[in-house]
Amino acid sequence: MTKPRVLIVGAGFAGYHAAKSLARIARGRAEIVLLNPTDYFLYLPLLPEVAAGVLEPTRISVPLSATLPDVRVVIGEADRIDLDGRRVGYQQPDNGAGELTYDRLVLAVGSVNKLLPIPGVTEHAHGFRGLPEALYLHDHIVRQIELAEVAEDPAEREARCTFVVVGAGYTGTEVAAHGQLFTDELATQHPRLGLRPRWMLIDVADRVLPELDPRMSETARRVLDGRGVEVCLGMSVKQATGDGVRLSDGRSVPTRSLVWCVGVRPDPLVDGLGLRTEKGRLLVDEFLGVPGRPEVFACGDAAAVPDLTRPGKITPMTAQHAERQGKLVAHNIAASFGQGRCRPYRHHDLGFVVDLGGRDAAANPLHVPLAGLPAKAVTRGYHLFAMPGNRARVGADWLLDATTRRPGVQLGLVPANDVPLENAAPEMPVRAR
Repeated sequence: MTKPRVLIVGAGFAGYHAAKSLARIARGRAEIVLLNPTDYFLYLPLLPEVAAGVLEPTRISVPLSATLPDVRVVIGEADRIDLDGRRVGYQQPDNGAGELTYDRLVLAVGSVNKLLPIPGVTEHAHGFRGLPEALYLHDHIVRQIELAEVAEDPAEREARCTFVVVGAGYTGTEVAAHGQLFTDELATQHPRLGLRPRWMLIDVADRVLPELDPRMSETARRVLDGRGVEVCLGMSVKQATGDGVRLSDGRSVPTRSLVWCVGVRPDPLVDGLGLRTEKGRLLVDEFLGVPGRPEVFACGDAAAVPDLTRPGKITPMTAQHAERQGKLVAHNIAASFGQGRCRPYRHHDLGFVVDLGGRDAAANPLHVPLAGLPAKAVTRGYHLFAMPGNRARVGADWLLDATTRRPGVQLGLVPANDVPLENAAPEMPVRAR
């Protein structure tokens, strides 16, 4: 008999762990197909360390085929879904087209940059959601320091040495913290620069890391202040140009570097499915199934999963929830084929970690607040445990960074035209019936 096919769309935290868990649970009783635009799982929490030159980009890129040997990996980006016909169409990397059928479908397409209607932002800001953006930002930072060193105009030199990060959540806080350390080191390699690079972190919230425990916010703020990062709270960017930004308090800041870390929104693929959504996320039940479509499941950032620990709420868009939902959806899909029983999703968070570069971090494992070296040990230990591969290589890079100088060179791998924010969240045409 033909094996039933389970098609998983997306290999982020949810999709990757769904495929890995289902391959173990099903044990050859189902064909598992994973559709993803790249051939790797990207460990997003360490992306700021790639931009700052701490980690090589391949360290956080875990190959799908090598780590999922019992899963058929198809490289392509889903752009059309026929729910009635149980087919998913996709675009191949060489612009060809393909189509996959399924008996069970898992939508784990994740999220994209959140865009706001601010003049000039989409044209002049840099997003930060993948390897191309991180590699480009690394080169951009090095390039601005090098150009500033040879600039004759003091105003141009200062503008090139000013880096503005918008969004003081996880990503923005880590980018600013790592970035200040990186440019301070670059400045020592360019003694004719004549000034210290300036980093600004901007957010409309009243504290950094507003979604976390206030004690973690205080730790992060103390580290940022100690490094000289200018934290500007209760304000936003009103306009961006190629020469600078205008803030909501009326100030104009000359800069060539605007990094957009405001947040994320569900992948636009779910918008055109004709299914119920909540805040742009596909509505599912506590078993991660789509109501009215027993063959369709969703998990991760693209799914509005009821939070049974907080009645009336949905789970936040975090890697911690996505990974656990991916594992559970694998169990429930197996149950839909008669193997075991469905279980509801219920998860109490075990704490959070924020790496601030150098010897600094903020963590609250099991809600015990930590700072400094203890937090750093917990943070790095957590990341090594959570990574599905490349652990030894990541550890080696951390050791090298602690004992040697980072090479401040441009690699030239990603052209500027490949990473504008306006291209970071394409509105893909979706056909669903």
